[in-house]
Amino acid sequence: MTNENKIRMQLQCPMPKLDFDVITLGHGSGGTLTNKLLDCGVFDILSNNFLDKRHDGAFLNMNGQMAFSTDSFLVSPIFFPGGNIGEIAVNGTVNDLAVCGAQPKYLSLSFIIEEGLKMTEFWEVLLAIRSACEEANVKIVTGDTKVVEKGKGDKIFINTSGVGAIHPKANIDEGNIKKGDKIIVSGNIATHGMSIMSIREGLDFDTTIESDTTNLNHTISQLLDEYGENIHLLKDPTRGGVATVLKEIAESSKFGIDLFENNLPIDEQVGSACELLGLDPLYVANEGLFISFVDASIADSFLDSLKQLDKGKNAQMIGTVVEEHPKQVILESSIGGKRVVNMLPGEQLPRIC
Repeated sequence: MTNENKIRMQLQCPMPKLDFDVITLGHGSGGTLTNKLLDCGVFDILSNNFLDKRHDGAFLNMNGQMAFSTDSFLVSPIFFPGGNIGEIAVNGTVNDLAVCGAQPKYLSLSFIIEEGLKMTEFWEVLLAIRSACEEANVKIVTGDTKVVEKGKGDKIFINTSGVGAIHPKANIDEGNIKKGDKIIVSGNIATHGMSIMSIREGLDFDTTIESDTTNLNHTISQLLDEYGENIHLLKDPTRGGVATVLKEIAESSKFGIDLFENNLPIDEQVGSACELLGLDPLYVANEGLFISFVDASIADSFLDSLKQLDKGKNAQMIGTVVEEHPKQVILESSIGGKRVVNMLPGEQLPRIC
């Protein structure tokens, strides 16, 4: 959420005077305090004709092929440069649906809140959720709130699930990948992970590294309008980063992938932070990127079109699908050597999303 949007939201939705400054166990009881919290917060800020019914579920009208996704978010810290856990919770599920070739429409939203969370912090998370929903053009239609004892959680965890209609021109399937397909990443890699790590490690740079968290559904929809079935596969490289996603695809498709280090887009500060912490940016999480496998015949045009869009201005063609070295990702380094790229063996950056 930009500073402008944050200020606008705070003016539109000033925090009301509540009986408590922090979340208590009573706010998760299902009784009076729960209803006060929901009435003065969730229902007010996220109000729409579905949620306002306050039913146990939502009644939705949907036709044709649909996509469904769910994800849980436990990022620490919950506030970081460029966003907070609320934005990631919306954008993460929106993007999971978008890379299925779907246009996200409805989300569920569930909170697990630790006793003692400041009301002001919960309010800021709610405002970020509302802003992210407006930008992605999705609605929260149902949800749940639970509170756990102090020390049994970490401020707040969020789960979102979502549904959306498949784009009429989309045919996103790993089985469509073929020799010669070009691999395009939509922007600078490793930015989100390093925005979190720079705070945790207390790194000091001339400017702040900000998370890339954003919705991708509008961008992907425009590309599907133009290129349709020539877009063979889409993935968002969150945990495990670009390397892990490409290795997974190589193994399951039985093709090889040639990856070119010189083509990897990475911000200079992010690269410096990775080097300082001994991290490979290929394995660092992203929250506002997608990887495309596209037919070679449209690859240059696809890349040009993507670069014309605000969320694709740093896009680059980073690799090619090959029949050689099946199931392997081979990186050609900037100095001309080659190395095998494997999956992330463990958890490099815990609590990153």
